[in-house]
Amino acid sequence: MNKRRFLATGIATALLSARTHAAPRSKSSAGRGPTLLTVTGDITHGNRGPLDPALDQLMAKQKLSFERAHAFDFAELTALPKTTIRPTLEYDGKQHQLTGPLLTDVLQAAGADLGARTSLLLRAIDGYGVTLDGADARRMRFIVATHLDEAPMPLGGLGPLWAIFDADRDPEMKSRPLEQRFGLCPWALYHINVQTG
Repeated sequence: MNKRRFLATGIATALLSARTHAAPRSKSSAGRGPTLLTVTGDITHGNRGPLDPALDQLMAKQKLSFERAHAFDFAELTALPKTTIRPTLEYDGKQHQLTGPLLTDVLQAAGADLGARTSLLLRAIDGYGVTLDGADARRMRFIVATHLDEAPMPLGGLGPLWAIFDADRDPEMKSRPLEQRFGLCPWALYHINVQTG
């Protein structure tokens, strides 16, 4: 037996095996940036496997559990059609330009069915979570903002992602005091769970 061929075959088999075992984590991780948003629940277009309690520490500490998810990086989110809104923000009382894909477009990219009985749990990195009906997300034209005043939003500020709508254009919200308009809008958004039925 040729010793070099035997060793080369053994090394190739080991490398292929390691690559195959890593595949459930992400089907298309080559060339991807870090995941910014994970969508779980009733979706059909998953691109990563189940929660890994050892490596998905934040999600595990927040008691999340899933078998399949769609992980979005910055490039995938910014490749979706963009929507721009200009709400008056509670933090400084000024209008700001926020840009990003519609929340409904993000969910459709993950294969979510946004029927009348769809419920969304939007979760921020600090654990703050809000429940939103899919119909309200569509009616209020929520976006997943990636940019504030034309600049990417940093972690440690309001970003890198913010689920938000233009409260200045919603009659019910506009009638409320400014500090009461954005309770449904978690900044530092990192997880959405979709439930239908």
